[in-house]
Amino acid sequence: MFKRLVLSAVMVTFTFASASAETIRWARAGDAITMDPHAQNEGPTHTLNHQIYDSLLQRDMSGAIIPSLATDWGALSDNPNIWRFNLRKGVTFHDGASFDSEDVVFSLNRAMADGSDMKELLSSIKEVRAVDSHVVDIETNGANPLLINNMTNMFMMDKSWSEANDVMTPHDVAKGETNFATLNTNGTGAFMLVSRSVDEKTILEANPNYWGKKLYPNQVSEIIYTPIQSSATRIAALLSGEVDIIQDVPVQDLGRVSSTDGLKLETASQNRVIFFGLNTVEGPTSELKVRQAMNIAINRASIKKVVMRGQSNPTGVIMPPFVNGWTEALNEYPEYDLDKAKALMADAGYGDGFDIVLNCPNDRYINDEAICQAAVGMMAQIGINVTLDSKPKAQHFPIVKGGDSDFYMLGWGVPTFDSHYIFNFLVHTPTDDRGSWNPTGYSNGEVDAMIVSLESETDLSARDTIIAKIWDNVQDAQMYLPIHNQVLNWGMRSDIVFEVQPEDQPHFQFLKFN
Repeated sequence: MFKRLVLSAVMVTFTFASASAETIRWARAGDAITMDPHAQNEGPTHTLNHQIYDSLLQRDMSGAIIPSLATDWGALSDNPNIWRFNLRKGVTFHDGASFDSEDVVFSLNRAMADGSDMKELLSSIKEVRAVDSHVVDIETNGANPLLINNMTNMFMMDKSWSEANDVMTPHDVAKGETNFATLNTNGTGAFMLVSRSVDEKTILEANPNYWGKKLYPNQVSEIIYTPIQSSATRIAALLSGEVDIIQDVPVQDLGRVSSTDGLKLETASQNRVIFFGLNTVEGPTSELKVRQAMNIAINRASIKKVVMRGQSNPTGVIMPPFVNGWTEALNEYPEYDLDKAKALMADAGYGDGFDIVLNCPNDRYINDEAICQAAVGMMAQIGINVTLDSKPKAQHFPIVKGGDSDFYMLGWGVPTFDSHYIFNFLVHTPTDDRGSWNPTGYSNGEVDAMIVSLESETDLSARDTIIAKIWDNVQDAQMYLPIHNQVLNWGMRSDIVFEVQPEDQPHFQFLKFN
């Protein structure tokens, strides 16, 4: 009755040999914004929470979907609108409580509640219901082939713990809210929270009752996580042996790391694009010709060479190559052309330029502030006087989401590996359950309808046609100015075996030592 999906990962039956466990001292530029697993859809936040909480499905270090709290899953043969998940038995939360269907129903409903930054991923869900203690059905409004892809960062919480601590709904980060789950956790993951000092240090210890102990290496006994915003300080900590692994080696220090005895670099392309967003309804950037001028005034090749030291892949679309919908044609970026840009500015009535503020993070993306500084100089060449307002991501993201910026930097990863994720968050008109990261003012009813239709379109050819049409509209509107796809460089001790994950999410239960 139930069409089972079989993944190669499911067929793995061997167990890893035990090895002496060690403490890992881990650093990156920025901290998680919150420990509430549904309050913020943001990379470093997900990464830290992935150590503590589990989802029904997850991506391994290669990016492939593998079982987690669900052992298998599939659409019912007699009703493709219903996905059935068989849950792993014998799983306990860190406080000893048993994990079951009730927790899944609660967690997914919580992730769809007001204040959740994850609800766009679940917008097609009609109902989540328990079939029995370890079987859950998710019914969608029409067949949804994307549902599985949307589950990999959807963390499961303990319903009873949430009730006891009054965290039945997520806190709204944009409004400055907090709750008990902001700093406290109770997951089923490989590590348990010992202590947390925001922006200073978080300590995790191995979960002795972790359900995956025999499936994964689990050679890490303790994680000491230290956000270090300063690039110089962060690389100094690695070179001196104060930390064992950093996710974001500054591009100017790649040679120092690779040539230092006892250290090595692991490099891979990231599933993330860096871009600028623009206000399309007010001020000078509401003029399409101004946005076009700004796009061709950006010298992407120069940013790659000078700012990124070759460690980026310039692009003309806000979609990494990993994503369904990507094409070589979309990836082509416009030729840098100051004369044409100046002519477009004059045609738009801004031949004398204008003033604008560029909002930029300084602790989120590789050389983010340096990229923004380069853009300031490039815009000046066509008469645009840019004031750079650089802030830590915890202050930057609320500005962007709140629609309080006419010109801003954002990076976007695509954990579903499908264009719909980009469209739902960045292109759809802002509503209660879509468009939460689209402050540009762009709104197109026809495009909105096409975006929603992707959730139930099962004909792959027809679906790809719709995706292409949406991209045509996005590219024509130019509310986003793509810069490049990031290249990841993880620096680590040479005795660590740990491949770079394309979403920049290390899962430390996979780490091994030579």
